[in-house]
Amino acid sequence: MGVGAGLKPAPTGAFRTVCGTATLEGRVSNPPLRPRAPYHIAATLCYNERTAGYAFRRMKFQPRERHRRSIRLPGYDYSQAGAYFVTLCTQGRECLFGNVIDGQATLNSLGEIVHACWADLPRHYSHVALDAFVVMPNHVHGIILLADTDVGAGFKPALTKPAPTKPARTRRHALPEIVRAFKTFSSRRINELRATSGIPVWQRNYFEHVIRNEDEVQRIREYVQNNPLNWSDDPDNPSNL
Repeated sequence: MGVGAGLKPAPTGAFRTVCGTATLEGRVSNPPLRPRAPYHIAATLCYNERTAGYAFRRMKFQPRERHRRSIRLPGYDYSQAGAYFVTLCTQGRECLFGNVIDGQATLNSLGEIVHACWADLPRHYSHVALDAFVVMPNHVHGIILLADTDVGAGFKPALTKPAPTKPARTRRHALPEIVRAFKTFSSRRINELRATSGIPVWQRNYFEHVIRNEDEVQRIREYVQNNPLNWSDDPDNPSNL
């Protein structure tokens, strides 16, 4: 599925980082309101032209600054068609989902739940298609494609009988709602399995990046696919924290 034609440039003003001649913007969604210092809220995605790969650069939360307002890209419609790269980490970066052995991600039963919930998203949201995805011991990377078509009501059944004077309207779900649904349903199934009702599985915040063109989506695909090979140097590896 191509992504170039439907992409629109995102407004500037989000986290920015420059590596070589490449400039990317990203954001962290739903940051905690009162984190304890020090607290890492973001890993800015940076493309390195010398190594032809992506890496994450951590940004420390400034506890004295107020972060009550949304830091989404100003004016950007996250329900519009396009490709989005997202990263979600477990609460406390606990390695819940398995291990990496000889450069291969080996999932346990919790990791299999996460993988299944991600793969199930298009069944609930007909405008969603999935691209590269990987479950790591304590985080996931994935590319979500939103198609330029109207869909039904997502996790709730669409209205089958419109009102006499006003036809039923379908609602197009935006990226934050899709990510929130993935976190909710995977958390519920994980807590049911381990008998830990209400225990957080995911961090409240997550990283996202609006993918601009086909070249960029290909580079991010390679980054996602090679993530297990680079686990020893991964900033989310507990050995590197």
